[in-house]
Amino acid sequence: MEKLVALILLIALVGLPGCNTIEGAGKDIQSGGDAVSDAARDVKKEM
Repeated sequence: MEKLVALILLIALVGLPGCNTIEGAGKDIQSGGDAVSDAARDVKKEM
């Protein structure tokens, strides 16, 4: 039973920071997409 608890804690310690990293990367990618969309809108207005 102790080994199971230790394994669950180890998985949680390794997995949770990974979720934050992926969430941060997703936000960065979204920000990049927003910048491209804004630039496209600006170019379309100038045409």
